[in-house]
Amino acid sequence: MSHTPKILAFAGSARKGSFNKTLVKIAAEGARAVGAEVTFVDFSDFPMPVYDQDFESDNGLPKEVLKLKELMKAHDGFLIASPEHNGALSALLKNVIDWVSRPAEGESSLECFKGKVATLMATSPGGLGGLRGLNSVRVILSGLGVIVLPDQLAISEAHAAFDDNGSLKDSKKQERVEALGKTLAKTIAKLKA
Repeated sequence: MSHTPKILAFAGSARKGSFNKTLVKIAAEGARAVGAEVTFVDFSDFPMPVYDQDFESDNGLPKEVLKLKELMKAHDGFLIASPEHNGALSALLKNVIDWVSRPAEGESSLECFKGKVATLMATSPGGLGGLRGLNSVRVILSGLGVIVLPDQLAISEAHAAFDDNGSLKDSKKQERVEALGKTLAKTIAKLKA
């Protein structure tokens, strides 16, 4: 690849043992296997209040938001594992999107989203694996100027899907998740060539 794709990988979950954090790390390994530079971030390291325009007007953007925005701007694309909460994306992921969509001083509107490329995935203990929540993530990101690739994957029965090493027990599913990362990296490389 002439351009080394830079990918930011994250899950919309703060839980230490999050299945979605485990899932997105598998996709990240797939991206690394084809030459991408991947950075995993844990939203637990970026605590931020619930978005409130009055809070923003009085205090500006929290330092955690500014740090995350800089990371997002420094990467070409995103690997996103989105837990499903009551049929939609998690409140944590929505809150992060709301905060980082706010322009910092001297920054153009939606700078950390426009022109980025993303791949979505989910896992949950339920039978649909978080599939319903991915629709809302796709709609939101597309509206913010992100190119969301059509391939996505939802892994059901998350509580039984992973082994103790963080891999999927089903080798075909493992390969499909790794392929999501590979496809994202290759797509970014082509777009940046």
